[in-house]
Amino acid sequence: MEKIALTNKKQSKEDVLQQRLLKERGEIPEHIAVIMDGNGRWAKERNRLRIQGHKAGVESVRDVVECCAQLGVGHLTLYAFSTENWRRPKAEVSALMKLLIQTIRNETLSLNKNDIRLNAIGELNRLPAICLKELKEGMEMTKDNTRMVITLALSYSGRWDIGNAVKSISEQVKQGVLNVDNINDELISRHLSTRDMPDPDLLIRTGGEFRISNFLLWQSAYTELYISQKYWPDFRRNDVYTAIETYQNRERRFGMISEQLPQGQKEKAASSV
Repeated sequence: MEKIALTNKKQSKEDVLQQRLLKERGEIPEHIAVIMDGNGRWAKERNRLRIQGHKAGVESVRDVVECCAQLGVGHLTLYAFSTENWRRPKAEVSALMKLLIQTIRNETLSLNKNDIRLNAIGELNRLPAICLKELKEGMEMTKDNTRMVITLALSYSGRWDIGNAVKSISEQVKQGVLNVDNINDELISRHLSTRDMPDPDLLIRTGGEFRISNFLLWQSAYTELYISQKYWPDFRRNDVYTAIETYQNRERRFGMISEQLPQGQKEKAASSV
């Protein structure tokens, strides 16, 4: 399948080299999650409408999706609209839904030609019917693609996700098909909306805020966090490279001490410093 640039720009030789060096330098995260924050503040500082900030952020999405696919990232999850975002002014929510419809309609063909699968998690039944229709059509068109999975977290809440898992597990206990003593971390993970993907290795948040805002709460227990001061519309592939370099410099101990880590992991961490 012929690959086309999502950004409509030819990849430079310098960028190809930069990606190669990044791969040689250390491990590329299998799953990157992103809280795309700062669209409204970006627009406000430029005396523009908030929706113009969201529209500008679409260019960042294209560039980040493209570079992650080129790097070999397996899963990219974007926090596009939280459950709490429904509380925003109706005019802004309506404009965001229209932008979502337009973006999915415009980008699905490029995703498909680049062997990228579109996925979505969240309370999708709360989305407008036309929005849900476009989303389902995009997911159906790209369902067999294997290069990378891009997941849109829409009307999503980490607490909602965990609550749904608790309800599902409780029902199985009630029906007598599950013993309460068999409930463990692995079982809970299998009942989350992210059951078909690994937990995030790296969580990037733009806009300079130091919180995860109800995003992938269970899944991010041992995720490495990277906070960028840039607003999302200004965030581009070079910023992704910086985030990955920071990730490569960290020693992921998962509750253990350094001496307990496999030798290969310790050597990798030491060599990336």
